Amino acid sequence: MALVTNITSFGRSGLADFVLQRVSAVVLGLYALCICGFFATTPHVDHAALVGFLDSLTMKAFTTLAVVALGMHAWIGMWTVGTDYVRRHYFGRGHTVYLAVYQLICLGAIFVYVLWPLSVVWRLGGVVP
Repeated sequence: MALVTNITSFGRSGLADFVLQRVSAVVLGLYALCICGFFATTPHVDHAALVGFLDSLTMKAFTTLAVVALGMHAWIGMWTVGTDYVRRHYFGRGHTVYLAVYQLICLGAIFVYVLWPLSVVWRLGGVVP
């Protein structure tokens, strides 16, 4: 049981996960304040103004940081939910298989949800000329 938990956790320890989740929450909060601040301080927001704001290297880097922070935050949260609720008590002897499938699905979804915005922000694959 301990081997499965250690392999599937992708975390160093509970304290590290706790700190990473709190730091990622702060990054996401600052990003939200930055976006809200743009809308609050820009008198006429149109497509050109928004593209100009988001296309700067600073905002691309901040968006990348926010997307990666969201991925970390989501992984730690989903891992916690899985290990709390996919237990032998509820699922019997095969609970480790269910947990592994659950975590693979979560990891796949988070992987897509991180790569897709990054490809849009950095215009990879010819998204927008």
